[in-house]
Amino acid sequence: METREKIEFANLPLAIYREIAAHLRQLEGVKVELIPQSSPEFDYKQSQISELWVDYDPDRAQQVKQIIAYYRDRYTGYSNLKKEWDK
Repeated sequence: METREKIEFANLPLAIYREIAAHLRQLEGVKVELIPQSSPEFDYKQSQISELWVDYDPDRAQQVKQIIAYYRDRYTGYSNLKKEWDK
């Protein structure tokens, strides 16, 4: 059974979201989707990415959590908003 998790960092720059995605994609069995910001109003302080969707096998859960914790410790505003179990 795969785990699907929504990860959001408030006001994180696009480059850092891409770095997180690249880091997570190095793990076998992990898929990452960057979700673009959907706000109709432009704001320089707002990230171009609203969230990451991460799909991973249960045997990769600890590694995924460690990677997210690494970035959470360096950037404020981390929020783990939603988990969905697929299959």
